[in-house]
Amino acid sequence: MQTDKIFYSLFQAFPSIFFAIIGDQTVNVNAYQFVSVELKETAFRIDGVFIPTSETTNQPLYFVEVQFQLDSTFYRRFFAEIFLYLRQNESVNFWRAVVIYPQRSLDPDDQQPYQLLLNSQQVQRIYLDELDTGENSLQVAIVKLIIEREETAIDKGRELILQARQQLANEATTKQIVELIETILLYKFTRLSREELAEMLGIDDEFKKTRMYQSIKEDGLEEGRQEGRQEGRQEAKLEAIPRLLALGLSVEQVAVALDLTVAQVQQAAQN
Repeated sequence: MQTDKIFYSLFQAFPSIFFAIIGDQTVNVNAYQFVSVELKETAFRIDGVFIPTSETTNQPLYFVEVQFQLDSTFYRRFFAEIFLYLRQNESVNFWRAVVIYPQRSLDPDDQQPYQLLLNSQQVQRIYLDELDTGENSLQVAIVKLIIEREETAIDKGRELILQARQQLANEATTKQIVELIETILLYKFTRLSREELAEMLGIDDEFKKTRMYQSIKEDGLEEGRQEGRQEGRQEAKLEAIPRLLALGLSVEQVAVALDLTVAQVQQAAQN
């Protein structure tokens, strides 16, 4: 599972998730942009940096690292990258560093050279399995879904989707949250297709209510009506099947949209 990409996608889509993880709900998330930074004249790249649009003591720059594998020299690399960045960006005065581990056991022992920093408020280490999801924190719960056991991940994803629909009034935000949950689970269950996962999560039922589904269904039926005879309508529907499948619909969804059987759709898709 490519956890780095998942986290950075989460932070780009919802910067508030990062500040929920570190326990700071007072930050104006709109005052930050999340970027990846390549350091000049080195092989270093800092994958996650929250850069404030206007730096103040209340809005420091945040260096973010997601560490899901044991790396005995991690802190030597991480702090080298940070201080090289500070050397190359003299305008930065206030900064914080956040390291996200799935569990405490992956925190390396090589800490002595940086003990003062690690014990200070300058650096924060997050252990996902120890995060408190009290007060129904949807954002923290979505992050913890990344380390959820496979046996319970689907059920947990379904619970989070229901929670999002109950708590969020904005339809666009709810849709984006559902897509993030779906993306996390797709990374976790690589053997599942998007259609199979959607069916397991109960997303298909919601899909049938959307304007997109209704529009596709009407388009398919309209193609069928263009022919005055039953044979003509059937032929037009069969010709529409590859186009609808290319849009990402499942065989079952196309069958319902065109009033065909699943076997008819499967046969037409193979021809």
